[in-house]
Amino acid sequence: MPSRKLSIGMTVVLAMFAATVLGAGTRAAAQQEQLLYSFSDNGRDGVDPVAGVIMDSAGNLYGTTFSGGVYGQGTVFELAPAADGQWKEKLLHTFKGGAKDGGSPTGGLIFDSAGNLYGTTQVGGEGSGGTVFELSPVSGGQWTETILHNFTYNHGADGIYPYASLIFDAAGNLYGTTLNGGGGFCTNSDGYRDGCGTVFELSPSTGGGWTETILHEFGRAKDGANPSGSLIFDASENLYGTTFHGGISGGGTVFELSPSRGSWVETVLYNFNSSSSDGNEPAAGLVFDAAGNLFGTTSTGGSEQAGGTVFELTSTPGRGWNESILSSFGGGEGDRPSSSLIFDAAGNLYGTTYSGGVYGFGTVFALKHGSDGSWSHLLLHSFNYNPDGGTDGGDPSGVIFNPAGNLLGTTFIGGANQAGTVFEVKP
Repeated sequence: MPSRKLSIGMTVVLAMFAATVLGAGTRAAAQQEQLLYSFSDNGRDGVDPVAGVIMDSAGNLYGTTFSGGVYGQGTVFELAPAADGQWKEKLLHTFKGGAKDGGSPTGGLIFDSAGNLYGTTQVGGEGSGGTVFELSPVSGGQWTETILHNFTYNHGADGIYPYASLIFDAAGNLYGTTLNGGGGFCTNSDGYRDGCGTVFELSPSTGGGWTETILHEFGRAKDGANPSGSLIFDASENLYGTTFHGGISGGGTVFELSPSRGSWVETVLYNFNSSSSDGNEPAAGLVFDAAGNLFGTTSTGGSEQAGGTVFELTSTPGRGWNESILSSFGGGEGDRPSSSLIFDAAGNLYGTTYSGGVYGFGTVFALKHGSDGSWSHLLLHSFNYNPDGGTDGGDPSGVIFNPAGNLLGTTFIGGANQAGTVFEVKP
């Protein structure tokens, strides 16, 4: 991995990704990868995309880079398909860092109905704990940034270091998580209390501005800690997510937050068992299937080489949620899945592993759902990152589908300029 310096929050989440495991892939599928764009560490372009991309109705892609740009603090970019089959990049915003702007975005973007973009930066802002920002298109093809919230630890009164993407509710309120902050009792590597993270809501105020409400502070009693994944809603407007640490065994949790009489009540649905073949340290968010079952990944643990898992949680009335391990990773099939999963129309799951695979630098995989209820692992692509002159990427983010059914995502490293890529894989 390049020797670019990562922020404190980035280091917390990516520390477990330091090792890569080489091995021979099995159950590989015929596939084809195409690099849509290679970022350039040239003092203008973005570098090191951590999050994946989103697509608008015209087929343009939007995303963030962790670093790069004129100030070295990251960027928001757009990629538009050109008539010659290439993709043209446009930088929508270059982060300045410091008190007047955020820096080092690790989460992806979301659109509102008017075409404005929303995201988070992990650091920077007036409180130095990160920001929530909006980018709005203006005449002449430019975009204007508005800081909606500056995170400030302030003795536990606010969260700090928002790592994941945001979500909207039907009323236009924003919801997200912070890795640290809040009133929980967690300490950092230096022994200082940083808080265990929060779930927050931002609501547009009459006359302008946004008001923050802390819905939950992690780290009390046997609660989870350090949520690094995005949230999802169910049909009843309950929120669901994961914590990277905490819980009864310390291996992380799956939680639900339910609105009740003007506040939110947390229920821990599952505690990952760090001392067994269960998964540990879920770094990504969750996804529902049509039946209301929850699916996600853990970045470590499992029955193979402790390379992580794909899991399912099924609710039984009166008996809580039961876990099933659908796949355990290790070596040639990939290691350390750290991004959310997606479903296709047939009920198959798709995702990435941050490392492992044939070359050790991550994979794109599918889990095919059989008629008998079984799941089979299919290796779609092993990233062949080569710092000595290769063009493929390495350390991928999560993926989305384009209208043709191909998978699109980013890699943190690699590409023609060794600064990360946007890729397409045809299953």
